[in-house]
Amino acid sequence: MVTAVEGAGGKAHRLAELREFLMSRRARVSPEEAGLPAGGRRRTPGLRREEVAVLAGVGVSWYQWLEQGRDITVSPQVLDAVARVLKLSPAERRHLYVLAGLNPPALEPAPEDRDMCDGLRRLIEAWMPFPAHIMDVYWNTVMYNEAAAAVLGMRPDVTRNCLLDFFTDTLYRERMRGWEELAPSIVAQFRSACSECPDDDGFRAVVAQARAASPEFAELWERRDIRPGGLNRKEMDHPVAGRLVMEATQLRVPARPDLVIVLHTPLPEAGTAEKLEWLASPEGRRGAMYPVAG
Repeated sequence: MVTAVEGAGGKAHRLAELREFLMSRRARVSPEEAGLPAGGRRRTPGLRREEVAVLAGVGVSWYQWLEQGRDITVSPQVLDAVARVLKLSPAERRHLYVLAGLNPPALEPAPEDRDMCDGLRRLIEAWMPFPAHIMDVYWNTVMYNEAAAAVLGMRPDVTRNCLLDFFTDTLYRERMRGWEELAPSIVAQFRSACSECPDDDGFRAVVAQARAASPEFAELWERRDIRPGGLNRKEMDHPVAGRLVMEATQLRVPARPDLVIVLHTPLPEAGTAEKLEWLASPEGRRGAMYPVAG
């Protein structure tokens, strides 16, 4: 049945793309790679449709209809079996779901993309003299640059999880202007992140820790507000540089959906950019070694 949202033309295009995609992926997998004997010369490269069906544990006619782009009922379990036989990457598996008309699974980083951290570290170091840090899906801190340490107070002995630190790190809280106004937005953004993975024990563990550590968090969490991550305005009172006004922007890299990059951009107020540049200078670093209370 064609939905009003997709339309007949859109569905026909999607099914045509499904046909071409499956044919192209099947042609890439040799019988040897699939654990089958080579079987002599073949007129076309890759696996035959019948072989894909047998290896995936589905009917030959059903798989033929799927690859022909017919309007048939599919299930996630069957698509996963086909994806396994065709050796699809996480991104390709997600694409298969979309073309088949199912809600796609969460994108996982491919094995070859898991070593991107060196490049991401270069990114946040290049953001100097402005603060930048990277966190995982649970908001655990992965890495941060020197400006994040000098301005936000990130430090090895305290910095663990950005949500927990927001509510429990006294240094960060003392520096943050309008902490009470920002807190509901922070909690709503974390709940929005949780909603993408409702059965994930990692999110539940962070929420349990935050509830135990902060009655303020527990009260805000019960509001069940939802807000997607994006931009947060931050005003801070630095013990050496004084008032700083920045905009924190959350960014994602498609190849690493398990990471969030947070870049702080100075706003044209209070001479923030100049102050951040000074803090990163040799003179500023010497001054920051002896901060006043707070």
